[in-house]
Amino acid sequence: MDFNMKKLASDAGIFFTRAVQFTEEKFGQAEKTELDAHFENLLARADSTKNWTEKILRQTEVLLQPNPSARVEEFLYEKLDRKVPSRVTNGELLAQYMAEAAGELGPTTPYGKTLLKVAEAEKQLGAAERDFIHTASISFLTPLRNFLEGDWKTISKERRLLQNRRLDLDACKARLKKAKAAEAKATLWNDEVDKAEQELRVAQTEFDRQAEVTRLLLEGISSTHVNHLRCLHEFVKSQTTYYAQCYRHMLDLQKQLGSSQGAIFPGTFVGTTEPASPPLSSTSPTTAAATMPVVPSVASLAPPGEASLCLEEVAPPASGTRKARVLYDYEAADSSELALLADELITVYSLPGMDPDWLIGERGNKKGKVPVTYLELLS
Repeated sequence: MDFNMKKLASDAGIFFTRAVQFTEEKFGQAEKTELDAHFENLLARADSTKNWTEKILRQTEVLLQPNPSARVEEFLYEKLDRKVPSRVTNGELLAQYMAEAAGELGPTTPYGKTLLKVAEAEKQLGAAERDFIHTASISFLTPLRNFLEGDWKTISKERRLLQNRRLDLDACKARLKKAKAAEAKATLWNDEVDKAEQELRVAQTEFDRQAEVTRLLLEGISSTHVNHLRCLHEFVKSQTTYYAQCYRHMLDLQKQLGSSQGAIFPGTFVGTTEPASPPLSSTSPTTAAATMPVVPSVASLAPPGEASLCLEEVAPPASGTRKARVLYDYEAADSSELALLADELITVYSLPGMDPDWLIGERGNKKGKVPVTYLELLS
């Protein structure tokens, strides 16, 4: 019991000494041991890493789950170490509503059939979103949380210990300075100075040891950056897969709707200046093919009663021509089509009976069919 009381008294005395030293430093009444420039840079780099990791983590959570109430619920489940219940995605909920609407409004009507097709696509989008959220949470969010809740807490603990050792060291320096001043006035015996010097040596040793431990932890931030870089690549990979899946599902849906639209709405050419499906990337050749707009079937290009279009006999109509800017590269499927290069200008016009999704394009002495979705018609 006496031992515990003495220990508590000793701890209280140390705490009070540190508080006095800290307060005097703040008011400029005591000297402070400064860390070297390299150490200060390590501290600043660690703080910056922690702050930006928190911001990136929070915003990624918002990206994956925009609903704040749902995020709070997931956070509570994680803290209680319980499995987060499965939640229906917005796409899956929309698919459910569309399917129910089709059943009530008539699944055999054109509107009902289209609702069912779109519902199936939205269901697939919802499933793809669910997989993306799961993968991103494991490969990206979890490592960031582990850093903040593990490594950073260890670093913070050691930094606090270093701060305490520094306060102890400076307090010992102050006591030694006072002891020497008192000795000069012959008010203290020499053993008091010796005691102060011994305490200073011990404090200096403990401070140096703690500084080295903290330095090693701070230098480990470089390894943290390498780990976060790897996780970032995984996040981009999962996001790329997600958007590629979404594009494929919508491409299939667009083809399904396009095949049935002509029977419902007999089409005539109406120019548009907006691209139907902008590419995901204009620089990557590996993704260019996956980001092109839907090209209508060539089988329906010829006017009724003709097997093919004779380009040599084609002439601009009396109604005139228009200029168009090419939005994406296009490789001609056969000799009747005109190959296109992004950003070039060509002359286009339509012919009677021609599929509204195609135009005749001319560039110099070359002529051929071009898909409307690859063009921006200029006034």
